[in-house]
This record gives sequence, structure tokens and C-alpha cells, in this order.
Amino acid sequence: MRSVFRAVVAAAVGFCIFAGPPASAQQADAPTPLPVALEEYGELPDVEDASLSVSGNRIAVLTTVQGTRALLVIEDQTRLASSFAIGDMKVRYFEWIGDDRILLVSSMTQDLGYSFTTDKAEFYIGTILPITEGTEGGVIFANRRDLFGAIMGNYGIRQIDGRWYGFFGALELERRGRMEYSFDHGRPFLYRVDLQDFTARRIANAAPEGQDSDWLVDADGNLAATLEVSNTTGSWKLRNGESQTIAQGTNPLGRIGLIGLGYDGTSALLSERNEDGIEWYEIPLAGGTLQPFLREVDVDRLYFDDLSGHLMGYLEGGASPRPVLQDPAHQDAARKVRRAFADSDMRMVDWTRDFGDVVVRTSGNFDSGTWFAVDLASLRANAVAYERTAIGPDQVGPISVVQYTASDGLEMDGILTLPPGRDPRGLPAIVMPHGGPHSHDTKSFDWWAQAFASRGYAVFQPNFRGSTNRSGEFRSAGYGQWGRLMQTDKSDGLTALVQQGIVDPARVCIVGASYGGYAALAGVTLQQDIYRCAVAVAPVSDIGNMYREDYRASGREATTRASLLDQLGPREGWNEVSPLRAASRASAPIMLIHGRDDVVVPYSHSTRMADALKDAGKPHEFVTLDGEDHWLSRSQTRRQMLEAAVEFVERHNPPAR
Repeated sequence: MRSVFRAVVAAAVGFCIFAGPPASAQQADAPTPLPVALEEYGELPDVEDASLSVSGNRIAVLTTVQGTRALLVIEDQTRLASSFAIGDMKVRYFEWIGDDRILLVSSMTQDLGYSFTTDKAEFYIGTILPITEGTEGGVIFANRRDLFGAIMGNYGIRQIDGRWYGFFGALELERRGRMEYSFDHGRPFLYRVDLQDFTARRIANAAPEGQDSDWLVDADGNLAATLEVSNTTGSWKLRNGESQTIAQGTNPLGRIGLIGLGYDGTSALLSERNEDGIEWYEIPLAGGTLQPFLREVDVDRLYFDDLSGHLMGYLEGGASPRPVLQDPAHQDAARKVRRAFADSDMRMVDWTRDFGDVVVRTSGNFDSGTWFAVDLASLRANAVAYERTAIGPDQVGPISVVQYTASDGLEMDGILTLPPGRDPRGLPAIVMPHGGPHSHDTKSFDWWAQAFASRGYAVFQPNFRGSTNRSGEFRSAGYGQWGRLMQTDKSDGLTALVQQGIVDPARVCIVGASYGGYAALAGVTLQQDIYRCAVAVAPVSDIGNMYREDYRASGREATTRASLLDQLGPREGWNEVSPLRAASRASAPIMLIHGRDDVVVPYSHSTRMADALKDAGKPHEFVTLDGEDHWLSRSQTRRQMLEAAVEFVERHNPPAR
């Protein structure tokens, strides 16, 4: 067993904190390391995720060993307790139920009939994996013919009187005959599921027609709060566990939702988008007034206790993120963990309730992804797994943050990844905008950026206006700016790199996925003669089509229409910022890559763009990823995408003269 474990976790038990050489140790004139095979970047990482059991004695690891993908359970960091073959299952997350069971949530793409508001949907399946002999496994709702066999939201795991229960959204089916059930509506009910015998009991009704519901469950498994929002007017009402209305209002965009329970479980936290940006509020469940919550704080993430649902604290963002936890002992433990990894891009992935054991993931300079088991009692951090053993420290391209100012004076930044061992002067480059667009890139190991850097390109990932790495005002500044200031933010960053002498302006391509794919298309259609080629993966090609698809998928809700118009700006301006409408102006070759099972940006966005480019006589190529979704969830199609994209860029923008 020990040899199996060491193969899985890279024989790291007993090591002190792993530390590569400091970033400054990598010299520009150091010998260029041998390139790594491209497939090593495109494969799913050897370790995808990890989770600690409630006691901390067991850790579950989603890993690939010698080509076999499995969920492994390691006990006391020395013994393989269980293993489950995963194959190409699209695992979305997993979490422990005590020490004896694991909830694994995967998804599958399903074609829908003509009577639905969308053609395809991604459904989430909850499977209980038994770890200890004598415990039972099964699939949530699989034993109920009157319930659809997918979970429509996870509202928490609770231990009540020694038994474990899960709280999930469920779709109730309509009885059509003696033994037949069929789809009724898509508004979920809230069910409590006994995770020992899988019996399920409804504890909250679905929202009335024309409304959406959201729920909070308290530490004892009782319904603590219900939020109902009208899809027509945006009027909303918050009720406590006794069905008393404790707050109400109207948000025309319908952009209000529950975040979780407050520190002691006696209050609810809400998020609302209004004309001033996104605001958080707190209100006592017993009744009172909404009060601003963390209004002046740059919050990167919130920490909740998994077993009670109570807020534990938050990670304050900025240049030097720091955890702020309510419990002094937890605060001290988190501070020690952050301090131990101060030179790394790190994330506390999981922890025991007393913060005695913490799982940490790091990546960045000299680190293609490392997982640590931290024992606070002994103040030791054992490197227990490596994500990409084929990519050594000297083969990781140097990563840095570049500050720059957009053409209208707005300050922003981007992530620059350089080719390992190369002189950073006059390099060919890739501009790689992130998706979302409400997301951001960090100074961490990015497999796509590093793959291009390994081939000799400088890769720039701009955090343009609309990104989430700065204030709410910065995020809101992207509204109505698709193809406009959001687009020029990217080329403004490129200009800054050219002025510093890092990039050769005549040797640049633009590559991106999802919104980033839209930006790649816009870079060679709406903009002219900046880029030598464009690679667009799962791109939005037409703003009007995206609006109609999202509006239809919502059931033509008025709040969805208002929210989309808020984000995209006036309809009359959509055609002029839609690459599909500007295909005849394409100034460089374009590669389109799209998964056929994409439920976020339909495959038709790429087929229509390809047809428009063909009609305009513009050079283009189209790669279909069969069986792939929006998120590139499978190794085979990730490799296919990466190999096609790199070959296309190398052909149109060779890395060496």
C-alpha cells in the first residue's frame, strides 16, 4: 500500500515546506531548458482536487496515475483506504460526509426536446461513495420515480442526531398515468436526503410560477431563510424559518441572492447589484433592517463552516491577500499558513473545523502545481502531490504582474508569462484575454499560457475593465463596453509591453476562450492590423444572438432581459461590436475551436462565424471538439484544442525568425 501511495502522492511525506529557488534566481542568460511535450500541458493535471475528512485523518484526491483517473482516499498520509475509477467523468466537486462517505458531483450534457427553452442542458448528478466497510453508496434521488435524477443545487450537509443529511434542490415530475412521470416545470423544491438510506423528504415548496427561490439551511437542518424573486418585476421578499417576512424590495434586474448565514447563524447575508455596483447586506433572521456588510473591504473570498453553514471569515484581497477569521485561534492558524507560503500563489483548499489540518495548493514561478498537507500542531507542511511532474521548476516560464494605463486613463494590470530561459526582448507574443468577462487572471501557473511560453512566446493576460481583481466600480466599468473600451484595454496593454521592448509589435496573435474567444475575434475584425492571427475557442460571435439565446433560456423573464441590457448596453450598438457582422473586415487568419456539447455558448456561434468568413473569402479553420463542453473538461479534447491552436499560431506567427 505504501508504494501505491507514494506513486500517487510523489513520495513527499515527511518533507518540510517545499520551496523552489526565489524568482530572482532565474537569470535571463540561463540555458534554455529542453521543451516539454505539448501534451503535458494539455492533459488534466495529475492532481485535480483534494478534500479532508471531518476528522482530518483521511484525504480524498482526484488524480491520474499512469493514465488511469481515479478518486483515491488516503488514510493517515500512509495507507490507501479506497479507490474509485473515474475515467472521463466530468467531476465538478466532491466533499466528505463525516469520515465514511464522500459526495461526488459530476455533470452530463443532455439534449432537450422542442418544448424546452434551450436545446441542451448540463445536469448535475450527486453520487455517495462509501469509504468504510458496511456503509452504503448510491445516487441522490435515484430511488424516487417522481423526482428527476439530478440535483438542482446543494444547500449543505448537516449531521443531526448522529445521522448525516444532505439538502438538495429537486425537480418534481408530474404523474401522467399509473406508472409514468414526465417533466412539469423547472422550479426546484428543497429536499432533505438521509445519506444513510437515501430517503428524501420535501422541506420547502418550489417558487410560484414567474418567481425564483433560494434557501438557507441552519446548523440543525431547519429552513433558516427563503428568498423569492419575481422574474417579471424584480420584486423580492426574504422570509425567515417561521415564514415571517423580514425584508423586501425591488431590483429591476433581478440581481439579488442569498450568500449564506452570518457568523453565529442568526443573520442572513445577501448580495445585490444596483446602479452603484454590487453591495452586500446582513439582516437578523429574527427581523430588523438590512445593514451594509464589508462595504469598505476588498473581499477575495468568504470562508464558511461546511457543517453549520456559518460564516467563518474572509480573505481580504489586494496586493498582499490576508485571511480575516472571527475565531482568534483560526485567525492565528490561517496567518501561520499564509506566512509559510508568502512567496507563492497559494490557496487554502480545505481544512478541519479546528484548523488543525489544512490542505494548501500552490503554483506560479518555478511551480507547476504542488499540494501540501499542513499540520498546525507540528508546524509542518508536507508536499504530498504534484500536478505536472513532467514540467520541472526551470521549465516554468517566469510570471509577473504588469501595471499599465488604458487610453482613457484607467489604471489596470495584466499577467505576463515569458519563455523560460529566454532574453525578454523583442519576443513574439500572444495576447490571451480571460473569459467571463467577470473573472481575472493571477500570478499562478496557467497551463494554456505556459504551453505557448514553452514554444517561445511572451503571453500577456490583461485584466481589462470588467475584471474582478479590483473594485466593484472597476468591474462595472465593463458594462456596455464589449468591443469598445474593454477591447482597447487589451491592445493598450500590448502597447505598454512594446514600449518596454519586451514584445515585437509585428509578431503578435490573440488567443482566448468564451468571452476571451469573442475578444480574439474582435481583435482581427473590429480592430485592424494589430494581430497576425486569432484563435477563438467557444467564442461569442454575435451579441444579438447571445442576448436572444440567454433570454429564451430564462423563459423570457423580464429581469433577465433587463440584466442583459444592463451588461451589454443599448441594442442599437450590438451589430457594430459583433464579429459575425464584421467578418468581411477580418485582417488576419482565424481559427475557430468549439465543443459540440457547449451549453454556455452554443456551437452555432462558431458555425455561423465560419460561414460568414467563408462567404467573405477570409482565411479560417474550424475545429470541432466532439463530446466536449464549454469548460474543456476532458484530457483528450483539451489536447486536441491545444495542439491545433499552437500549430496554427506557429504557422502564422513563427516563434523564431
